Amino acid sequence: MTVEQVAQQLLCSPAKISRLETGQRGASLRDVRDLCRIYDVPEETVTHLMNLARESRQPGVKHELGDLGNDNLYMYMDLEAAAFSITELQITFLPALFQTEEYARTLIEGLLPGIRSDVLDRRVEARIKRQQLHTQKEPPRYWTFIDEAALRRLVGDRALMIAQLERVLDLARLPHVTIQVIPFTQGPYMCADSPFVMFEIKDPTLSKVVYRESPDRAEYLEKPAEIEIFQEAVDSIRAVAMPPKESIKRIARAISDFSEIGPQE
Repeated sequence: MTVEQVAQQLLCSPAKISRLETGQRGASLRDVRDLCRIYDVPEETVTHLMNLARESRQPGVKHELGDLGNDNLYMYMDLEAAAFSITELQITFLPALFQTEEYARTLIEGLLPGIRSDVLDRRVEARIKRQQLHTQKEPPRYWTFIDEAALRRLVGDRALMIAQLERVLDLARLPHVTIQVIPFTQGPYMCADSPFVMFEIKDPTLSKVVYRESPDRAEYLEKPAEIEIFQEAVDSIRAVAMPPKESIKRIARAISDFSEIGPQE
């Protein structure tokens, strides 16, 4: 394919393509995505190239945090930092942006029993550092749906869970935070088997990105048809979850229940 043919498909000048090829001009995220489409690049390679493009725009993240044992984490944090709105569904555990240090450490150790201690320390540090977005001058709107199972699942001991849930209540008071609990009585709901995070991005080259994780892979979804499915899920879950005020009461009840059970055997 010639420079002119590529330029025609990108609706730009051949000179721009030449500058991209020679490194005289940096590629935007949209450039990378569109070029990958034109050249039929495999999906896993597209994800890697988009990751590299984002790292080149914010080169300090990996240098600052060190080796976290998973390159996808840097891409995720870049998206989180660039977002003006974050919508999240968590089913099994509490959202990372709410976690105390003790909860985060216990959770990561449980999920990754073979993790090196130095990598574990850096992951916990990174997770806590990410929560600084709650106190920045213009924090993103953060709307999170939490399955009641995540409130009730014991991570560590009961004292740890009480402290963790009290932390959630503290953050729920922030004006940019909205929490809706999905009660056990709800039964099945959209994406009940697939937690996800939807980022609405300040970057004009992208509008929304959905992050979805499974035991063997992490996916960043950007195609309009994919986004439409998850937007439908957000709207559906919002309708069936408890209202925010009732959700706060449900979290407080979980704290009370952990307190009343008594000392852990």
